[in-house]
Amino acid sequence: MENRKIAVITPVSHLDGVVELLLTKGTLFLFEEATKTRVRELLLTHDIDTIICNPNQQTYKIDKELLDGTNVNLINTCSTGMNHIDVEYCESIGIKIYSLTKDYELINQLPSTSELAFGLLLDLMRNITVSNNVTKRDMSWDYLPFIGQQMKDYKVGIVGYGRLGKMMAKYCKAFDAIVDIYDPYSNESTVDTLEELFDKCDAVSLHVHVTDETKYMIDYNLLSRNVKFLVNTARGEIVKEADVVKALTESKLLGYGTDVIEDEFGDIKNSPLFYLENSNLNCIFTPHIGGMTIQGQTKAYKWAINKL
Repeated sequence: MENRKIAVITPVSHLDGVVELLLTKGTLFLFEEATKTRVRELLLTHDIDTIICNPNQQTYKIDKELLDGTNVNLINTCSTGMNHIDVEYCESIGIKIYSLTKDYELINQLPSTSELAFGLLLDLMRNITVSNNVTKRDMSWDYLPFIGQQMKDYKVGIVGYGRLGKMMAKYCKAFDAIVDIYDPYSNESTVDTLEELFDKCDAVSLHVHVTDETKYMIDYNLLSRNVKFLVNTARGEIVKEADVVKALTESKLLGYGTDVIEDEFGDIKNSPLFYLENSNLNCIFTPHIGGMTIQGQTKAYKWAINKL
């Protein structure tokens, strides 16, 4: 067996059996919390040839700045998305990239992101987080500002009807919501345009990858239509964040729940959404925890590691 020198630049020590499995694949270096500068130093110092990563905790991009002059020849990301890696650069210098994107046997067993999307939608509709914050801060017991919406008979739109979109639709239907679908690549789409979806539906949940077609597809024009709640567990670049802020402050949008922001690998405080940080507006942020369940992570990491 090839004795790889493996740098793990994402937290794994909390997952049962993952470190033990990694030790069977080569010499292991745990850089779970290191900065980009420190990781580069360690890659060079230890002559690392393999990187294990995941975008959720990563605050920097794996790119030329990190990799130039190192011995890295394989990047193994325990994720379906790869926007934390400069794929074009890696391919240009012959670095292989493994991901979970087409590992359908595995990812069909991973509902964690859709479960979070459904939780965010319920939270927004029932004002759970905002009422909790106000109640604790003001020590008040006034329900009137927080009267919400029930899921039964609510019109929910799903953008992207792949694996996660289908799971989200199933959860909504289980609560007796009325579900519409927009996906130009699916014959199960129930509307022809995004405009039609945002006109028909009270809430919309996003489940698409970032492409030239989907980048910034959600803008002020759409947010000014009938929709009142928007959930994004896909990628931050799909929405124009400044438009979300505008729609929220003008009460055109009544709630935004997001697990992602556009510049997760830079200074997150540059996001316009953080201007809402101290407001009473119904905006929920979670730090890219969609796939971050013990069960889901353990399955995904072990599957990815077994590719080595």
